[in-house]
Amino acid sequence: MAELRAVSFVPVDLDALASAEGRVAVFITPDLKLSSGARRLNRLTKGALARATGSDAWDKLSEGKVLSLAWPVGMQAEAVDMVKLPRRPTAELARKTGAALAVAAGASALTVLAESTALIEEIALGVMLRGYGFDDHKTKKGDPFGTATFMCAKPDEAETASFPRIAVAEGVHLTRNLVNEPANVLTTTEFAKRLESLRDLGVEVEVLEEDALEKLGMGALLCVGQGSDSPSKVVIMRWKGGTKGDAPLALIGKGVVFDTGGISLKPAAGMEDMTMDMGGAGVVAGVMHAIARRKARANVVGMVGLVENMPSGNAVRPGDVVTSMKGDTVEVVNTDAEGRLVLCDVMWHAQQAEKPAAMIDLATLTGACIIALGHENAAVYSNDDPLAGAFLKAAEKETEGAWRMPLGQAYDDMLKSPVADMKNVGGRPAGSITAAQFLKRFVKDDMPWIHLDIAGVAHVKSDLDLSPKGATGWGVRALDRLILDMFENGD
Repeated sequence: MAELRAVSFVPVDLDALASAEGRVAVFITPDLKLSSGARRLNRLTKGALARATGSDAWDKLSEGKVLSLAWPVGMQAEAVDMVKLPRRPTAELARKTGAALAVAAGASALTVLAESTALIEEIALGVMLRGYGFDDHKTKKGDPFGTATFMCAKPDEAETASFPRIAVAEGVHLTRNLVNEPANVLTTTEFAKRLESLRDLGVEVEVLEEDALEKLGMGALLCVGQGSDSPSKVVIMRWKGGTKGDAPLALIGKGVVFDTGGISLKPAAGMEDMTMDMGGAGVVAGVMHAIARRKARANVVGMVGLVENMPSGNAVRPGDVVTSMKGDTVEVVNTDAEGRLVLCDVMWHAQQAEKPAAMIDLATLTGACIIALGHENAAVYSNDDPLAGAFLKAAEKETEGAWRMPLGQAYDDMLKSPVADMKNVGGRPAGSITAAQFLKRFVKDDMPWIHLDIAGVAHVKSDLDLSPKGATGWGVRALDRLILDMFENGD
């Protein structure tokens, strides 16, 4: 598995700069007021920093970006990375700065001369988030990431501030590792096994097998996996860090470990990407890791439905009618609209068994979401304005794109079926919205609820500021922030 780059915080030691190995980074303000550390580096490099800051390249450099001096005279380091950064950057700029340093460093060890720069913990988060690579299945592995050592004026304070950000980075890496795994490795059984490892952090983990799901009446979920040799499962993860008896926040994740579309078979081109159709479950796992790792003072239950959607003689057919745990019947018009069938049963079980204070589901649910919002934003649907507003605020704080979308009776009417209580698709128009309307039918009237369609943001084809191409881990940071802001108990 891809390992998190180790981060540490130490007192400023200017005498150690000359012998530091790997790369040394220094922050220089746009007005060119050099810190004591920058002045020392300038002397060590025979004035190279001063010459660089007087160049056109420095003038054209954007804030948060890096100008590198390779193999500087007077130092053992392979490079000095000069970063144009205000003394008090925004959190977003601080994270992007850390990410830029991670890209420049590659696998090399990194010494960051942070001194009294503000938001060191956010810079460290950027270093950890961008320093990621998944090469588990390559015979030639990349070099492991070197450490990142931050020299700062108040290392103890920086370490304390960074502890929850390290927990979040670990959660993001867990999500990325899960989403990047091929389906022949991350089967439903292997997925459940990996989630059971959360017990090491104090999370209660319960795995419901197919016989238990049948007893509960989860006919919608079970129909999705009946064409596969991999057994369908529901995994329940409970973190009890809040006041005993307080209702938990419920996080529900779609965990389709591979989606062929079933009998409604997908086109061959691009089907290999359907290993990421468990992205919602991956995010739930990452959030549960993060909150447990930082000992969040909140009660949170994570529930994921793990299935594989395959065509076979036993597979559910277009036109079949199945009965959900709620008791509503569903005409399966399209077997490739399977995620909502998984979610609806898990959502109903969450409300029945866990009695949550609020419920949020996540799924790589619709291609229509990508058509609507591209790869910049997840679609946000909700029946509760305060909860939706709090999530959007949390996502903005963490710079994870999210955009609220509409719900309405006209969309719900598109789900009418002549043979069952509803059909599982409403046609091509407003496909992401009708999927959300389907799920809303399984939300009790008094239950605050958000549906997050993350089809466009869970896995991308090109590098982003805080993640390389592939699995992004979108949502772990925003949901951790929401839990911190809205659901944690005060001291």
